[in-house]
Amino acid sequence: MTARYDGHAEWYDDFNAPFAADNVAFIVDLLGAGEGLCLDIGCGTGLYLDAIRSTGRTVIGFDRSTDQLHIARRRDHAPLLQGDATMLPFAANSFHTVATLWVSTDIGDFARLMKEAARVLRPGGLLLFQGVHPCFNGPHIERRPDDALLIHPTYRTAGWHGRGPWWPTGGVRDRVGMSHVPLADLINAFINAGLNIEQVFELGERPIPSVLAVTATA
Repeated sequence: MTARYDGHAEWYDDFNAPFAADNVAFIVDLLGAGEGLCLDIGCGTGLYLDAIRSTGRTVIGFDRSTDQLHIARRRDHAPLLQGDATMLPFAANSFHTVATLWVSTDIGDFARLMKEAARVLRPGGLLLFQGVHPCFNGPHIERRPDDALLIHPTYRTAGWHGRGPWWPTGGVRDRVGMSHVPLADLINAFINAGLNIEQVFELGERPIPSVLAVTATA
């Protein structure tokens, strides 16, 4: 099966780079100083690899998209592997840290991904999740010109959405679609994977948060 970002990788890298640059400091702060191996699940074009490395960790990137990994290899010297994040090719307890950045909207089985992330994480290791806030960002959200949000009943429709009628034409979701994970499903994915949630953050420049971040330990 062709990865959804194959064919869009160059465009997506240009589109996403400014946002990632603004987000790096927060990612580094949440990770804190560390050591040992860190698996960056869904590393994409490698925009966060150097930031993770700057915390003292040795980073390994993992992504489904061959096209995105081609760009990551041009950008960074970290080891990069291609594959399915719901079947990670690593032994249990292999990593001191696992980063899952912006993956919840791009994978069909978020709960399975969390179980795999927890499996490869060492006891006491840190898992960092950051992604769109499922309450205020998704196929159920219609943004009004005054920045007010209209929430449609599709909030409870979990799973893959190929096209939202109010998504901006030519944007990321218009190009590749998105997987919607309601908030309860997202939090329960951590709990059912045996992860201990440490902190939850709601972020975004607007009064209504658009980003959710979670730190957890194995």
